[in-house]
Amino acid sequence: MSDKMIRMTAANDTIRAFAVSAGDTVEEMRRRHGTSPVVTAALGRLLCGAAMMSMMEKDEEDLLTLQVSGDGPIGTLTVTASGGGVLKGLASHTDVEVPPKYAGKLDVGRAVGHGVLRVMRDTGAPEPYAGTVELVSGEIAEDLTYYFAQSEQTPSAVGLGVLVDRDCRVAEAGGFIVQLMPDAAEETIAALEKNIGELPQVTALLSEGAAPEDILERVLSGLSPRVLEHRDVSYRCDCSKERVIRSLLAISRADLVEMVSEARADGKPIEARCHFCNETYVFSPEELERAARITV
Repeated sequence: MSDKMIRMTAANDTIRAFAVSAGDTVEEMRRRHGTSPVVTAALGRLLCGAAMMSMMEKDEEDLLTLQVSGDGPIGTLTVTASGGGVLKGLASHTDVEVPPKYAGKLDVGRAVGHGVLRVMRDTGAPEPYAGTVELVSGEIAEDLTYYFAQSEQTPSAVGLGVLVDRDCRVAEAGGFIVQLMPDAAEETIAALEKNIGELPQVTALLSEGAAPEDILERVLSGLSPRVLEHRDVSYRCDCSKERVIRSLLAISRADLVEMVSEARADGKPIEARCHFCNETYVFSPEELERAARITV
């Protein structure tokens, strides 16, 4: 997997910028969940946004969660990203189909609908940070731009894109986030707006072979950009048989007894599936009985 993201600064540190290329990561998400093209685009955009926002965290162990809850047919999209570039995500409904906006353009906004964007940061503090804003369009990039302006008072430009082939596979996925610091000069702002206004779509740049650094070089042209950091990006779930069985033990003792009894009566093992990666874990009734310290 060759997915990468980058963090840069420009204009004497009055601009900070991030970009990501995550086609393999979003394709892995699609493969695991079997998402339809419009769900792939929506969840893929959110994954790319979360990847770049994870670079804003102080420590690689910090965990960022983005959740989009709309009244459209997709329902809720949830993604998590660690500072180390490890991503995972899921959608309430994976097989959604809506008419395209126009030929070749998926209508993500219609599939998401009206609702809210929640941003949660777990940095190890006693109370994790949480911010919520209304969705502006459901197209994800505009919603993240609005979140930065409203919740963090940071003027930002967000570009996201996912290109889905006719066979439903992900051809390209990526994006950029550019933010102005309070001391940015007017001429810097004007130059940045001009660059972004002339920028082709993210997926067009990626299709031409542009790397994250190439995208930001165009966005920050004439503003003395400087690379600060590169990171790898991957889709990986931290589930395990041990973690799944711990979650099973959180249900009531009566439900555990019923689960074990039914498995024995049917002569079948107990199966539990991780919603983030669709990995299925199999337990014998005896394993769960021992772990729960129950006797059936």
